[in-house]
Formats: sequence, C-alpha cells, structure tokens
Amino acid sequence: MDGRAEETGVERVLWITGAGSGMGRAVARSAVAAGWTVALSGRRADALHETAVAAGGTCLELPLDVRDGEAVRAARERVVGEFGRIDGLVLAAGRNTPRRNWDDQEIATFHDVVAVNLGAVVTVLDATLPDLRASSGVAVVVSSYAGWSFHPSAGVAYSASKTALGSVVRTLNATEAGHGVRACHLCPGDVATDFLDQRPNVPDAAARERMLTPDDIARTVQFVLDSPAHVRIDELVVSPVVQR
Repeated sequence: MDGRAEETGVERVLWITGAGSGMGRAVARSAVAAGWTVALSGRRADALHETAVAAGGTCLELPLDVRDGEAVRAARERVVGEFGRIDGLVLAAGRNTPRRNWDDQEIATFHDVVAVNLGAVVTVLDATLPDLRASSGVAVVVSSYAGWSFHPSAGVAYSASKTALGSVVRTLNATEAGHGVRACHLCPGDVATDFLDQRPNVPDAAARERMLTPDDIARTVQFVLDSPAHVRIDELVVSPVVQR
C-alpha cells in the first residue's frame, strides 16, 4: 500500500462511467463485492443513486456528462480528493441512434455519437493518466462486437467510433507500458440492456433471452480488473452463443 492509500485507508479505487444502468451498474455491484471502492458517473443523478444503493459498499456519486471536458477533469479531482488515488477505470458510457445509416442519419447526431463513444473515452483517459501511471492502473474500455468485427446494422457513427477504440487501447498500451498502465478493449456482443431501445427494430423479450446479461459482462470486467499487475489483457470478445 502506498502513502496515499495509507492516508485514506483505501486500497483500490475504480471510476466507472455509464454507471447509471446496464453494464455499468452490474460492474459497480461486482467491483464493490470484490473489495473495490467505486466512483460512479453518469448523466442522471437518480440512476447513479440507485446504482450506489444496489452496489452497497463505498460509492461516490458524480453526475457527469462525459462530453464535457471540464466536468470530467473536475470529477477526476473529486475522486482523487476523496480517495487519494485511481487504480482502475471502466468506461461504459455509450450512445447510438435509431437513425444510423447513410440514407437516414443526421450529421449532428453522428458527431454526438462519436463524441460519447470515442471523444469522451479519450478525455477520461487523458484526465486520469497521471493517476493510472502512479498506481500502475488498469482501464477497461467497453466497446462493442461491432468494434471488433464490422456489423452493418450497428450504423455509421457507432461502428466508426467503436472501431477506433481498438486503436486508442493499442496506443495506450504501447506508450504507457513502462508505467505499468494496462488497457483492455472489451467487445461484447448483444447484451440485454435498455441500450437495445436505441435500435431501429427493438428486440422483443424472446430475443433478449438469448443475449448476454449485464452480469456476464461484469464478470468479464472483474477478471480484467483483478488480474495481476504483470498481466495485460489487450482485447476480449464476449458473445452470446446464438448470434443475431
């Protein structure tokens, strides 16, 4: 345990974006159960509080729009001010739109999807990189199956932004290995969450029964978070047995 940890009594601190529902909420529950102290960020304060209650343990609630760079930096200062360190990130905030193809997309929405899925990830990583260097920390970037293998139904903006996350992770790993920083490009297939409501054709209950659950993803994330410091898991693809 280093000096900052001794001052706060906290050993491992995880910051989760997109923590208000779905995979982010499941990761919060899993991380707290594994002994992590957790900071929760998302746009809706009420949803973050529900996550904190569901997770139990020590949770700091930080309502945040990840597209706002100043707000991200202020939130990072809150986490470090409260706990003295950041050892892990799970970047689970995501965006898509039902109007996602070349023949019906709106360019303003395209830029917003890219801002959330790609720009915000880089913003949070950039803001916390000194902390990850200090702790030899780990970042799990929640991407998509569409970020690993092209899927036309995912849409122009979503496919482009999620595919780019693979390069973000690779460059981080290539340049920060000397500081012990590790990042994982996590590419889930279909997961039964409210995110599915953003599809042009929303899957029914029967289709969702065949999908992954948020808890499936949380177990995978926890495996990455709790791996030894000498182990880097560059990329993981997790799929339901039955593909759509």
